[in-house]
Amino acid sequence: MFNRILIANRGEIAVRIIRACREMGIETVAIYSTMDQDALHVQMADEAVCVGPPKGKDSYLNMENIISATILTGAQAIHPGFGFLSENSKFAEMCEQCNIVFIGPDAHMIDLMGNKSKARETMLKAGVPVVPGSEGAVGDLEEALKIAEKIGYPVMIKASAGGGGKGMRLAYTKEEFIKAFNTAKSEAKASFGDDTMYIEKFIENPRHIEFQILGDSFGNVVHLGERDCSIQRRHQKVIEEAPSIALSPELRERMGRDAVLAAKSIGYKNAGTIEFLLDKNGNYYFIEMNTRIQVEHPVTEMITGIDIVKEQIRIAGGLPLSFTQEDISIRGHAIECRINAENPGKGFMPSPGTVKGLHFPGGFGIRVESALYEGYRVPPTYDSMIAKLIAHGKDREEAITKMKCALGEFIIEGMDTNIDFLFQILHTEDFEKGNIDTSFIEKHFSLGRA
Repeated sequence: MFNRILIANRGEIAVRIIRACREMGIETVAIYSTMDQDALHVQMADEAVCVGPPKGKDSYLNMENIISATILTGAQAIHPGFGFLSENSKFAEMCEQCNIVFIGPDAHMIDLMGNKSKARETMLKAGVPVVPGSEGAVGDLEEALKIAEKIGYPVMIKASAGGGGKGMRLAYTKEEFIKAFNTAKSEAKASFGDDTMYIEKFIENPRHIEFQILGDSFGNVVHLGERDCSIQRRHQKVIEEAPSIALSPELRERMGRDAVLAAKSIGYKNAGTIEFLLDKNGNYYFIEMNTRIQVEHPVTEMITGIDIVKEQIRIAGGLPLSFTQEDISIRGHAIECRINAENPGKGFMPSPGTVKGLHFPGGFGIRVESALYEGYRVPPTYDSMIAKLIAHGKDREEAITKMKCALGEFIIEGMDTNIDFLFQILHTEDFEKGNIDTSFIEKHFSLGRA
């Protein structure tokens, strides 16, 4: 097992990883930009190294500086968290070349599943259901138009290397398609340096269901159940819950079996997420795999009792999974709300600032993950998510009630947040009844269209 791990990230996920390492008796090294010198993860780690100026590309994405910091501090492994370099195959390969363990899948696996068109081809060969569309990447507009006509409008245009809603467009007609295709290609090139596209049939108003999987170096792969991530704004998740009330035991078993099949078919190791769209008729389709830990992993931990971060470290250290599929049992229901420094009334404009007052909610079944403290200045340079609030109850009704109480108790002074907006979502009749899909916010809130 490792004696020291460097965490190539910041914010709440860096704090989360540090806590897991502490419990395992592993020393930690934090990296930070000059803007983050007072950040909580820097204060909590055993050692901290500045890797560059504020911009992400110069610090948290600076692969050479991060590798150098790892070697200089004697860390044996790097945990990338999510975002930044977590799905960068070049970085994973650099780690391997420098005899540093990358806590995640290898570079080949990241390449294979990180490229959405390649992942789609791979799942087709494995027999996992996929959304009708192009069998791989499309070369040009003419080829893309032929595929769109064949599968029928509406269609989704997606960047093969995309994520977070970037390089993604919806087209209902040929005319819309032509404009959207070129726009998506340009956006993909600017965001990812890769304008390769693929086409999928647009599944109207589906649920977004994802299965958490873990695989070790001994061929063992298990799933930890599903998460329902249907509450989204412009393809960005807002609220996640587990388990999904839309799945019958039989459907859950089939989807879980296919999630494990997907991971086993490529020899996947470490934590990952198999994501599906579920239509109103109970049909489900693979859409992508995230080759890293997810923002919403706490809801799965709450209902299974399994520490996913610790399991990631154990797997990377060459140990087998500490449980089998038969050992996994679901207990109760958990909901997570993403707390962002933003103003929903002004088109969700980011709202950085100094934390002038802070109170985290508590109580049985309440969990807060955050890097905030009173006096901390939330920088404008990085993602606007500043905390995650998780509530666990014996059933969905109790989890919702606890979440409402916790949101009402959550105080962050000094900046705008989306706490009131989350409170409104939880109080809608459709959410309480579980009548949700990926168009929920657009249907219920005019500001969701901003």
